[in-house]
Amino acid sequence: MEFQDKVLKCIDCGTDFIFTAGEQLFFHDKQFKNEPKRCKACKGKRASSLGSVPTGNTYQKVETRTVCSQCGKETTVPFKPTQGRPVFCRECFQQRRTAAASA
Repeated sequence: MEFQDKVLKCIDCGTDFIFTAGEQLFFHDKQFKNEPKRCKACKGKRASSLGSVPTGNTYQKVETRTVCSQCGKETTVPFKPTQGRPVFCRECFQQRRTAAASA
């Protein structure tokens, strides 16, 4: 299958951007079904607003300070906690993990 560069329109800012043949090949190899919807600039803005900071070709997670749902100790986690879901410190997480493995 031969790919050719395509011009797509960003759904956030409306500018045209190139979906290169190499990117299309990557999407095809990964079996992604949808073409990209955002230009690189808007994709970066969206990622940073969702808690990830783009650094080159990778994303570095942001650490969030929170309180452990089990022991009440203040801790940091490498994600933004979802409301209504428990968050555990490293020790409580490991305890729950070992208990679940032995059950």
